Amino acid sequence: MEEEDKIEESSVRLLTSVGSGGGGESRWVDGSEVDSESPPWSLSEENGAREGFGSMRRRLVKKPKYDSLDVEAMEIAGAFGDHSKDVSVWHTLALAFQTLGVVYGDMGTSPLYVYSDVFSKVQIETEIDVLGALSLVMYTITLIPLAKYVFVVLKANDNGEGGTFALYSLISRYAKVNMLPNRQPADEQISSFRLKLPTPELERALQLKDILERTSSLKTLLLLLVLMGTSLIIGDGILTPAISVMSAVSGLQGEIHGFGESALVIVSIIILVALFSIQRFGTGKVGFMFAPVLALWFFSLGSIGLYNLVKYDISVVRAFNPIYIYLFFKKNGKDAWSALGGCVLCITGAEAMFADLGHFSVKAIQIAFTFVVFPCLLLAYMGQAAYLMKYPDSANRIFYDSVPDSLFWPVFVLAALAAMIASQAMISATFSCIKQAMALGCFPRLKIIHTSRKRMGQIYIPVINWFLMIMCVVVVSIFQSTTDIANAYGIAEVGVMLVSSTLVTIVMLLIWQTNLLLVLCFPLVFGSVELLYMSAVLSKIAEGGWLPLAFASVFLCVMYIWNYGSVLKYRSEVREKISMDFLLDLGSTLGTVRVPGIGLLYNELVQGIPSIFGQFLLSLPAIHSTIVFVCIKYVPVPMVRLEERFLFRRVGPKDYHMFRCVARYGYKDVRKEDHHVFEQLLVASLEKFLRKEAQDLALERNLLESDLDSVSVASRDPEASGSYGTEELKIPLMHERRFDESGTSASEETTSALPSSVMALDEDPSLEYELSALREAIDSGFTYLLAHGDVRAKKKSFFLKKLVINYFYAFLRRNCRAGAANMSVPHMNILQVGMTYMV
Repeated sequence: MEEEDKIEESSVRLLTSVGSGGGGESRWVDGSEVDSESPPWSLSEENGAREGFGSMRRRLVKKPKYDSLDVEAMEIAGAFGDHSKDVSVWHTLALAFQTLGVVYGDMGTSPLYVYSDVFSKVQIETEIDVLGALSLVMYTITLIPLAKYVFVVLKANDNGEGGTFALYSLISRYAKVNMLPNRQPADEQISSFRLKLPTPELERALQLKDILERTSSLKTLLLLLVLMGTSLIIGDGILTPAISVMSAVSGLQGEIHGFGESALVIVSIIILVALFSIQRFGTGKVGFMFAPVLALWFFSLGSIGLYNLVKYDISVVRAFNPIYIYLFFKKNGKDAWSALGGCVLCITGAEAMFADLGHFSVKAIQIAFTFVVFPCLLLAYMGQAAYLMKYPDSANRIFYDSVPDSLFWPVFVLAALAAMIASQAMISATFSCIKQAMALGCFPRLKIIHTSRKRMGQIYIPVINWFLMIMCVVVVSIFQSTTDIANAYGIAEVGVMLVSSTLVTIVMLLIWQTNLLLVLCFPLVFGSVELLYMSAVLSKIAEGGWLPLAFASVFLCVMYIWNYGSVLKYRSEVREKISMDFLLDLGSTLGTVRVPGIGLLYNELVQGIPSIFGQFLLSLPAIHSTIVFVCIKYVPVPMVRLEERFLFRRVGPKDYHMFRCVARYGYKDVRKEDHHVFEQLLVASLEKFLRKEAQDLALERNLLESDLDSVSVASRDPEASGSYGTEELKIPLMHERRFDESGTSASEETTSALPSSVMALDEDPSLEYELSALREAIDSGFTYLLAHGDVRAKKKSFFLKKLVINYFYAFLRRNCRAGAANMSVPHMNILQVGMTYMV
């Protein structure tokens, strides 16, 4: 295995002089671009007999650390650096307005049901009950969404992306905690990677990084934590439509005579079925209405709340004094603690501020919440509390009772639209969350439909959509009241918040250069409050709280089993990969007949030759003239630029015409390109690689010839030979493109100074021959070589492992979307062979 790795990753280190001052800068460059996975420096066959060359060759060939993929990535990263642009104030305000329709729909509909749930646990007997509940709601909104999310959590974003998986990918970049061992140094050259390792002074960060990387149990625990948060978000996708729609429709119970509980359930189910049925059309056509409708909804909440506050009892502003929280608990005791489960519903959807960050910006979300959502919600809850001070018997349907009679129907229509928009946003967030889980290898492959050609984030997953619809109908049919659904809803919401608090704390310790005392204050303050709420909602397990835990447990098992099986399969492929020596023994014909055409062999290995290639050689009577080992790899960044997507290297000698291509995607990237587009991008990148390789080879020859002359002179001049070690090669084999202020590239300046033999690449007969062979292969067409693999546990494995792999994981693989189905490729262009992986 070690010898094979040396063949694959052979590199050299060159000391290059930067500037005229003679200062040296160390760079890693590849010395085996012509034959990256065969013994390096094939030019030695031409010059190996010359005396003095051997010592220079020994100096150049160091212990391998980087391969040609890494060098190519360095060049691309230098060419396509990120250039941040200042966003105008008007653009930020426009984004802030749009956030109302996407981010705050769930939180905006919470006044429909918060007080009705709180006062189902506590009876209103004195003003202490009303003022205490209002004070709890006010400080909960201030502490969690405003203080925690707006001022802290939003800053822990992953290049502008938020959410549970974004935090996990951010941690994965700074510490190797990913269970799939396919990390490469080339990944760190992606422009959006932005890796800044902790400074040596931050000993705690380095110690935490070392502990996370060395302890496999902590890696597993971190993964389970992320998967649990994702499972709870999926549970939100079931509960949010159910409680929002039922709460909005419940307003008809007091307005239409005979509209009872059965009618409420039937109308809610009809609306839910219609809501999920239109998902396949996407939200693009009606999405422009979301922000104006929610803006009007928040305006109505604030204005009606202010009207009630002035008309009924303005003295409820006393609730700003937190002493009423103490008096509330002192008076009601255990019932007050139970009422916390209803109070926490006022911050439902707070996690959406972070999860939907990728569609907007930090400033836009901060402005919208601070200046619109926060004051409108405070006025709404204060107005309802003022109404309750005069009419305490209206607690069960406080929202609609507090609305002036003349405004009932307009507000009812607005409430219904707001509930549907809130549900729509949560359904879309569930689709996005599952898509990210699939990208990171934590969810079985499912069919994804892109509902918009302009916005890549608008997706539709049919299986998940119909599952959510069925579960929503079941929940509404079983519980038939918002109170029991609220008990379940609280557990899901607080659970996601606890997961986010834990991950943000790790980010603070590992990445942020924050004072340790301030870091500890975050979990102590916010974590303790969330744990208090969690203790209250967990007491409602028997009253409906079991539902999100059941959903989360099922999805957690599915995701962890899929990830566990995928990791074992990958490790099995690494163990069974074919050695380069075996292919060299077969010769350029690979022991068979080479026919024109390009064979794209899909595999998961980023290094080495997959064992499935041997199965194709044994099963097929001929093999294609050009073979490309394609690895679709998801890296822990949100998106990868198209220019940085493909990395190439050569596999074997030139006459083998075999290459490796690593196609890199971020977890937010959408693989919706047609197979023709993918083929064109791949071929264009391959041709660019061949030309760059030929240029480097020509430069290499010229440098070696000049150095051989220097060696012969040095052998006659002892003083010159003593200084040779510090002046090995003046120009690196591959340049990082450095752009100055005028926009010119440093590599262009160097290229202009190269010899004519390097510049005239079109005259290189070997390059022309290879390009013509490639064009001939393109004309003959592409064939997709895929493995239809079966994963089985070894006979000596534990019973639990056999049960998980041979039955559960096998069931998921049989029923998930096959690899061929994910590509829009005609079946006549696909060849599959079966293979069993023993794990």
